[in-house]
Amino acid sequence: MAALQQLHDLASFAVPADILVAFYQNDLSRLIVNVTANPTSFYRAADPLVSGTVIVAAVSFACWFVSVLARNYSQVDRLWSILPPFYIWHFALHDYLNGTGGLSPRLVLIALLTSAWGSRLTYNFARKGGYRWHDQDYRWPYLRKYLGLVLFQLLNITFIAPTQNILLFLITSPAYVAYQTRHLNPSLNALDFFAAALFLALLAGEALADQQQWAFQTRKYTLIGQKAKLTGDYARGFLSESGLWKYSRHPNFFCETSLWWAVYLFSVSATGTQGLGGFDGRWVNWSAVGTVLLTSLFQASTWFTEFISAQKYLAYKEYQQRVSRIIPMPSAAPKVTKQE
Repeated sequence: MAALQQLHDLASFAVPADILVAFYQNDLSRLIVNVTANPTSFYRAADPLVSGTVIVAAVSFACWFVSVLARNYSQVDRLWSILPPFYIWHFALHDYLNGTGGLSPRLVLIALLTSAWGSRLTYNFARKGGYRWHDQDYRWPYLRKYLGLVLFQLLNITFIAPTQNILLFLITSPAYVAYQTRHLNPSLNALDFFAAALFLALLAGEALADQQQWAFQTRKYTLIGQKAKLTGDYARGFLSESGLWKYSRHPNFFCETSLWWAVYLFSVSATGTQGLGGFDGRWVNWSAVGTVLLTSLFQASTWFTEFISAQKYLAYKEYQQRVSRIIPMPSAAPKVTKQE
């Protein structure tokens, strides 16, 4: 019963702040003393949340340093699809090293799903040139020009490099809840399978949206290069009349944030069982913080993206009026807009 109470305390927001501080202080003090002497032993002994935090700090500093050195502020963008699967495999590896030699089915399932997500997103980012040394997200230069050098560098050292890295770690925290409950609740249940199916459906939707956008942009610039007459979406300059983009202005954003809510469901399944009495997992627990922050970030990012698009494309405001911003839903018929 005591172990079960500890599990419920962990999975709720009721963990006292002084316990969390002591938790970190204890393992961080062990890090300072032991990591240089025997890093492997420290890794096995330290809680993976603490050792993961150390990794986050190191990666954050590296992203900031390289961004200043290269004047390219998309360093976190290049790691966006790589770090979350890495952190989840980190939890699974820690379990393996300190367990009986087996692997937690739930942790392995989360790690495989997010690895599939990361592999697809990495490929999509690479084919758009995201890993070329001088290429960066078009929004960063725009924001740098708008804020000025000093304010932008302040943003870089507080948000672009560290906060985004912290967020990438926080969205994997449902896997940490699964790690904490791996012995008390090791078996997969119906909610695990539902979460996996939902994740895969959203992953397919995101892949479809990205492919439609890639095909459109490739064709658009081919037509421009051939100096051909542009009609429809090609004349407007953006995708709006076909595919998922006629139901949502950002279907890929919808799928991206939603699939991390599917990951959150694994923390719920990890804190409960399913029997004759029904499911008794903790539907609200602390690991939701990362997904809430990710959803909020995408809301802000979408506003800024559309602010730029509305200045670039004459017909974009009309598109905003008739098509849902994020959640896919039926839209009104497009109006014919003369392009200048």
